[in-house]
Amino acid sequence: MIRRSSKKFIEETLLSNPDWYILDIGCGYNANKFASVICDVNDLSNYYPNKKFTKLTEKKLPFKDNEFDFIIASHVMEHVEDVEFFIKELERVSKQGYLELPTMLEDNLVFENKKDHLWHMDFDDVEFKLLISKKVQYFEPVLTVSSIKKLNELFRRSFILELYWEKNIDYEIKKLANENFKKISIALLLKKYFSKRLRMLLK
Repeated sequence: MIRRSSKKFIEETLLSNPDWYILDIGCGYNANKFASVICDVNDLSNYYPNKKFTKLTEKKLPFKDNEFDFIIASHVMEHVEDVEFFIKELERVSKQGYLELPTMLEDNLVFENKKDHLWHMDFDDVEFKLLISKKVQYFEPVLTVSSIKKLNELFRRSFILELYWEKNIDYEIKKLANENFKKISIALLLKKYFSKRLRMLLK
């Protein structure tokens, strides 16, 4: 089961369950404060002296089956080459968890996402499943990570998928409807915008 949730609701849930054994995977320098264990491909053990840290060195997660009560994977899955294996590993080591993922819009807007994001993510609110497809750069990015964070305060649901899962993560790998999509020109869009604004001013 997987459904939409919110980071706020997840934080409240973790706060009300202080005995849970919680894994935060791939968090870099932004680990969740409730995490019991932090796992990352980089050695950040010195950055988290008061947390148990495990360095990830292979595809398989270095944890036992059902070792955790809860797992957090925030902005991780879109980077993983074998996304299906990663999903199976999340389900193996935990009973439930939280996924935070960029929407297709956010993925295309941000400069830093252009090279290292491999997948687009969407959510089917009818079938309740995560929709995964190979990333396509539909237009040249125009925003930095810092600027998108500011916009997130107002338009978070447009830029971020916040998902809670329990027992299993229902998903579908989708083939692109049009792999030969012609990239949208931001310059052309701006030209049309200013042309229209000019015509309105001259009326």
